[in-house]
Amino acid sequence: MAEPGLGSKLKDARSAAGLTQAELAERVGVSRKTINTVENGVFIPSTLLALKLAKALKCKVEDLFYLD
Repeated sequence: MAEPGLGSKLKDARSAAGLTQAELAERVGVSRKTINTVENGVFIPSTLLALKLAKALKCKVEDLFYLD
């Protein structure tokens, strides 16, 4: 049985907030590329980054990330 992967609703939440990848990246102190790779499932964010993203988007971490 395959291990569940981390799913992300980050792109939807970012778009709903009216932010570009670059704007969100600046708010949380990472590069735009980092936001892109998280949105595309290439990079799994650290707990700290996940918390910062949720705070910047005014939501809970559970609203952004889930296990498939």
